[in-house]
Amino acid sequence: MDLPFADHKDLYATIDAIQQGDIPWESFSVKYAGQLPETGPVHIWMTETFEVWFRSPLAVFEKQLVNPDFKDEMNWAPKRIFKNGKRQFIDLFSGNWVWEQADKIAADPECHGAINTEFYPFYGGVGNSKEFRKFLAAAFPFIHCTNPPAIEAVYDEARCADDHFRRAIYGLGPYIADYPEQALLTYIVQGYCPRDSPRRCAEHTNALLAGCSTLKELWDDFGIVGDIIPFTADFPRADIHELISMDLLHQIIKGTFKDHIVDWIEEYIRATNDNTEADRILADIDRRIAITPPFPGLRHFPVGRGFKQWTGNDSKGLMKVYLPAIAGHVPSQVVQMVAHIKEFCHLVRRSVIDKDTLLAIDATVNRFHQTREIFRVIRPDGFSLPRQHSMVHYRPLIQAFGAPNGLCSSITESKHIKAVKKLYRRQPFLAVSQLRAVCW
Repeated sequence: MDLPFADHKDLYATIDAIQQGDIPWESFSVKYAGQLPETGPVHIWMTETFEVWFRSPLAVFEKQLVNPDFKDEMNWAPKRIFKNGKRQFIDLFSGNWVWEQADKIAADPECHGAINTEFYPFYGGVGNSKEFRKFLAAAFPFIHCTNPPAIEAVYDEARCADDHFRRAIYGLGPYIADYPEQALLTYIVQGYCPRDSPRRCAEHTNALLAGCSTLKELWDDFGIVGDIIPFTADFPRADIHELISMDLLHQIIKGTFKDHIVDWIEEYIRATNDNTEADRILADIDRRIAITPPFPGLRHFPVGRGFKQWTGNDSKGLMKVYLPAIAGHVPSQVVQMVAHIKEFCHLVRRSVIDKDTLLAIDATVNRFHQTREIFRVIRPDGFSLPRQHSMVHYRPLIQAFGAPNGLCSSITESKHIKAVKKLYRRQPFLAVSQLRAVCW
């Protein structure tokens, strides 16, 4: 019996050669072009050449537009949804941002007759050192410049899922990112807010870049990293400060709850009790978490909080069982604060958000800010934390982009695990060359 393929390599080569439905991979190389340090070690990433592989985002969206599976899933125009006289925010096209984009496009006579669809940038990580972050940021606009048609303000005739041809304009939409990447993308100093301090916009930032005489002045007085160019610089109608969206997983569940509140409660217990009593209380909290009875939707933590590496699902699971575990061991104000952060998560996770929900979100944020004051005993310098601060922006962001359910990094995190982490673990460990991979 003749086998259709000589070996597994022949099989993979045949699959790769199939043109139907495939978008070819492209690549280019980047290398650090800055000055090497005169003293101290020269990091290996400063001398290595990195190969970046990607697929054309324009080709990706052309494939999506023509896919008949999406025929009934596309929105062709902005919409405002009302029920009982109250406006509802559901998906992206029910928010204000799409209306504003449509108005801008309509104001340009060359764009008349075009539909508008969002253009999502790639998902990428962030380096540790300041120099490495600048090196990676410099690669962002270069990556996009390799696809000039994707950044031009002209329309293209696109075939859609209903077999009609329409004029399509591609533009950047809401960007999902954790805070370190937000700071990198918006070229701000770590610790500042990418949306305010004061209210940030590309026009104002560009004016500061042109008016300030030194990088130090930009850094110290305005919290701006002046030698970074955002990758959105060449996109029409793209303001990265406006496009940074909410991220319930990293900002609230993992950031505010797990990394802040859970740790603060342990610090508070140790600060208000002697070592023996503090150890007893913390052990009992872990015991309560561990004996949570089996129930659909509840996560089992056999050793309590004793995880070395927490995932998003772990943090979500802990939030469900943490409140009864600390009750009776900490003051009621601490219990109320945990309840308020849980209430905030429940409110913003709704698929439909109306005016009443927005008012409830505002009230919950205010109560959270009031009850967290009990932690002044362990945080005398205050609570200037970007992830917690992001809570005050959820109302305007919901009004702009719709319900946060569709803009959460839990969506990209699951894909990141499949596309990057699992493949990385299977291959030979080449730390530097594999540190930065850009895939579409």
